[in-house]
Amino acid sequence: MDLTIGELSRRTQVKVPTIRYYEQIGLLPEPVRTEGQQRRYPENEVKRLNFIRHARELGFGVEDIRELLDLAARPNQPCHEADSIARRNLEAVDRRLAQLGALRHELARMVEECQHGRICECRVIEVLADHTHCSHDHH
Repeated sequence: MDLTIGELSRRTQVKVPTIRYYEQIGLLPEPVRTEGQQRRYPENEVKRLNFIRHARELGFGVEDIRELLDLAARPNQPCHEADSIARRNLEAVDRRLAQLGALRHELARMVEECQHGRICECRVIEVLADHTHCSHDHH
């Protein structure tokens, strides 16, 4: 039984505009259409769309997802390529966590050094106005 876009959305918890976007960029194949131009999706698109949604939730980019979908379509192949994609994303997460740690440290320092006086003496405003007052390079 084919599904409407609304039913596919309900089953996968992916919004209709996002489903259309995934079709537009080729992550989902173009569905067949009825005579009234309504999209109709085969049941197996639920699994594919859930895969895409979960990959997005884990931070994978569109190109990585495209590659992972291609790999998933060849189940008897070695998985080193999928591992490589996941490892690359893990390294990116580790970099972001390090950056967030530095940002957190800088914000905490700014707040701690603020004397809660007047704006003209405010450490938060002073540090934001002049990057040389920062203790870390957080670009």
